[in-house]
Amino acid sequence: MKLRDLVVGLTQNEDLNFLLTNRIPRIQLTRFMGWFSKIEHAWVREASMAIWRAFADLDLHDAKTTQFRSLHDCFTRELREGARPIWPEPNMLVSPCDAIVGAFGRIRHAQVYQAKGFPYRLDELLGEAVKTTDFEEGSFVTLRLTSSMYHHFHALENCMVEEVVYFSGDTWNVNPIALKRVERLFCKNERVLLRLRLRTTNQPIALVAVAAVLVASVRLRFLDTALNLRYRGPNRFKCAARFEKGQAMGHFEHGSTILVFAPKGFEFAESVQEGNRIRMGEPLLKPASG
Repeated sequence: MKLRDLVVGLTQNEDLNFLLTNRIPRIQLTRFMGWFSKIEHAWVREASMAIWRAFADLDLHDAKTTQFRSLHDCFTRELREGARPIWPEPNMLVSPCDAIVGAFGRIRHAQVYQAKGFPYRLDELLGEAVKTTDFEEGSFVTLRLTSSMYHHFHALENCMVEEVVYFSGDTWNVNPIALKRVERLFCKNERVLLRLRLRTTNQPIALVAVAAVLVASVRLRFLDTALNLRYRGPNRFKCAARFEKGQAMGHFEHGSTILVFAPKGFEFAESVQEGNRIRMGEPLLKPASG
């Protein structure tokens, strides 16, 4: 049996997967990974990437370059020009990242779901920075990035970033196995809230980048600060950063999850189905008809 087949078989055992990715010193390993991945040494880089390929389907055909200084350099790679066409239809919200679609649906009584039977409250996730009433009867969608995916996230429409809020927290794995076992997981993990305003319709959007085990930090292009487990504040940043649809906003330094919350008046694009893969720039939410 090949090593890859053995690894896949072991990780498909839910009990073992949860044990290996959560019952570990999560925060310490996350800090270590942040340091280790930046080592610029050919042997370290090649050995690390060989191990990574054994565990994941790493595909670099759409990368801007395939020559990397370090493991971190590959994690945070950019795409070649034209690799992600942006859906041009006005007022269509596009996916901010490459991802696998997780839980999605309507926001009712400030409650949403991380997995079937596992609700969490919007005010617990977003804190005091957002009026949850702005999103009542609106839409939410969970976008999970795997370790081998492109890790940048982009503007889902022409928008203004009005505020950034950083929440320090834990680093639970955010895979489907953990989401079915750890209640209110997204509310417990380290995360960054981007409070957006659509420029054409003046509607609010909340985008939350949730970190996870081995995710060293979240980087935003318009803030000269690495938001990570070593960061101690301030945790709120007033902004006036303008973005065009599809423009890069920031990146994870490993795979994780993006949560999108939209107000009433949007419906899901046809491709938004749990388990479906979606690429940055593809339709996510469209104005409701009628």
